[in-house]
Amino acid sequence: MADEADALSQFGISKEETDKLVSEVIRFILFKSHQNSGCPIKREDLTQIVTKNYRQRNLATHVINEAKSKLSNVFGYDLKELQRSRSSSTGQTRLPQSQSSVDSKSYVLVSQLPVDVFRKYVVEETTSPMTGFTFAVLAIVQLAGGKIPEETLWHHLKRMGLHENDEHNPVFGNNKQALESLVQQRFLQKEKVNGPEGSTLFYDLAERALDAQVSEKVKDYISQILKNDVSVVEID
Repeated sequence: MADEADALSQFGISKEETDKLVSEVIRFILFKSHQNSGCPIKREDLTQIVTKNYRQRNLATHVINEAKSKLSNVFGYDLKELQRSRSSSTGQTRLPQSQSSVDSKSYVLVSQLPVDVFRKYVVEETTSPMTGFTFAVLAIVQLAGGKIPEETLWHHLKRMGLHENDEHNPVFGNNKQALESLVQQRFLQKEKVNGPEGSTLFYDLAERALDAQVSEKVKDYISQILKNDVSVVEID
């Protein structure tokens, strides 16, 4: 309590004002995460909630840290900062769709509940197919060495009954948009590689797929597939 009082005296605002700001930040995080299907939340958007009425230096950092603590202790969520994506190599062009969330700090909400509890009490049946789609795509890219040409990715998705030009899939609707959502959520990123025969669009693993927890789950997913289907062919 003494540390909190010292911090508030430094900023020159009351505890009530600080609590209100923390609540506003938490509401914004929860709403945006639900509205945008787990897409990253920019730190600058959280900062603006504070700075629109308060100009005290470092107050935004204090409020975001308090919000992070309350999200963990009260709601059971980890406000996880995304690591910056890898820089492009020579001849590669990072496409605009994947730039916005890596130019500045951004966060995603990750449940702290055990997997079995989360699946039983939190996961909605309507989201389960998209979760399976996400892991299937990440597994394909992982087996390809972390990067795969768009044409090859769709070749393997077609083997699963998912066709590139299908805009009326009974589960996903527009298949292209379903794949694009993984880019928006920072599981994948798109890069155009220029070669002697022209440019080729590649998908490679982005920050969330490279996170240790997600990466381990994908590896477990691949292991289960290999155990259940000895006919799985390696992806070139």
